[in-house]
Amino acid sequence: MRFIASFLSNKEGSIKKDITFLILLFGIAFFQCLGRMPLFEPDEGRYAEISREMLERGDFITPFLNYVKYFEKPPLLYWLNALSFTLFGQNEFAARFPGALMGLLTVLLTYHIGRKLFRRPAGLLAALILGTSTGFLLQARLDITDMILTCTLSAALAFFFLAAREGEPRKTLYYHLFYLCAALAILAKGMIGIVFPAAIIFFYLLIFKRWRILGEMRPLTGIPLFLLVAAPWFIVVSLRNPEFARFFFIHEHIERFLTKIHGHYKPFWYFIPVLAGTMLPWSFFIPAAMKGVWKERLSSEGESRLYLALWALLIFLFFSKSDSKLIPYILPIFPPLALLMGSAFASMADTIAKPMKTSGYIIAVILTLLGLGGICYPFIATHPNLSAAPCIVIGGIFLCEGVITFINAFLGSLHNLLVGMVLCSYIVGIASPALVLSEIAEKKSLKEMGMIVRERVGGKAVVSSFGLLQGFSFYAERRVVIVGFRGETEFGSNQGDQSGWFIDMPRFIRLWDSPTKVFTLLSKGEFASFHGLVQNTPQVVAQTSKYLLITNH
Repeated sequence: MRFIASFLSNKEGSIKKDITFLILLFGIAFFQCLGRMPLFEPDEGRYAEISREMLERGDFITPFLNYVKYFEKPPLLYWLNALSFTLFGQNEFAARFPGALMGLLTVLLTYHIGRKLFRRPAGLLAALILGTSTGFLLQARLDITDMILTCTLSAALAFFFLAAREGEPRKTLYYHLFYLCAALAILAKGMIGIVFPAAIIFFYLLIFKRWRILGEMRPLTGIPLFLLVAAPWFIVVSLRNPEFARFFFIHEHIERFLTKIHGHYKPFWYFIPVLAGTMLPWSFFIPAAMKGVWKERLSSEGESRLYLALWALLIFLFFSKSDSKLIPYILPIFPPLALLMGSAFASMADTIAKPMKTSGYIIAVILTLLGLGGICYPFIATHPNLSAAPCIVIGGIFLCEGVITFINAFLGSLHNLLVGMVLCSYIVGIASPALVLSEIAEKKSLKEMGMIVRERVGGKAVVSSFGLLQGFSFYAERRVVIVGFRGETEFGSNQGDQSGWFIDMPRFIRLWDSPTKVFTLLSKGEFASFHGLVQNTPQVVAQTSKYLLITNH
């Protein structure tokens, strides 16, 4: 404990040693067991399949999902996945590798920012806080767009602020990195890659009346760099697909924000409990870390803290106002919040300040309750989704963390409190994928069904699914006939003649009762009603706890 506390509090430690330490520590956390779990539905299956089809078709401009056009996201994740598939093969590890790499890079970026703005202890603590935040670590291990956006957007916002500081010797480098990373953020997830930096920078300049920064941002070289990276794909994809611009910019940006068209509506306060849960065990220190940000804005570190607060607050409010909400959306606010907490902790001696002590008691109670709940869950739940062993192990770690946090908060030992929380949270992050996520993924996975189709079903047979089940196509490595609900292929299914691949139930029943060999994937609930509608008796080929793969002959 004393050695670790001394390591964290050393103000002038070696940058190389710190980077090596963080890479070794979080390299294990982010990359271990990446390929052990099958892909989660629907997001991982979707993005892996789009990338697989890019490689199969040799077309890296127009994304396709189940072999129809798919324009909901820009291509950066698909390109990174395709490169990863080329290097590591078409498997789960390769699909998740880009996200895990971006998660690790975001931790290192956070360390760099913290060290530049607040000195080494704050940077190191911020990196440890970010890397041991439960939701950040787990979502970095998934094949989703949000971690790539978090890395690129955080880099853009960080490099701008570093460049804008008085006396910064690397202004030109940092400003050009700002333009480059903003362009990559657009390629990661669309126009929010420039909307967020523009809004945050505007309010920062407004508050501090530093408009002259606009003239020193190297626009003559920076803007061409930005356009050189961000614009070519949008131009080429629009030329090849005239329908792209209206769908992407209007439907996927304006309508997604202003309407409930995507079916992800949640109330305004939705992200408050989401943030509290996904940034455990650190989330309850956020109010104490934000305290005094406005009043101290003119102090030596106050300007940096207010910029970080603006970064977190504006993104949080934007997504809270949006009618479309999903848990990963607020990942970009994790780095600035970790930096604010790292700065607050580093500014204290070994005695915990009163606001932090109160937060310590609160999180200790919550962790203890979570631990007890996890241990008891398999024994009191009517239909538990997990077996007893992972619940007891993870619950036991949370319980220990709660007890350790309470004791150290009571004793007022800041270093012991931080070390205990980092170690316990790190162990949770290491254990959860192997014990919890793998078990959940196995129950919901379509891997077994897809592999059976790939290995046993000939090319003349019709392979179908009730609704769009996106990982099925990835594992089967073939196009699937969609029966009924088209999901995210709705737009693509209306481009060109796709009538043979998207059919309604009456037409599918006629196909099923024909001499053609048909395989279909459906849920057990759907099977119960389908069984009585057809003449050819369905034969079960394989099944999981939720799905059945059946054939008509």
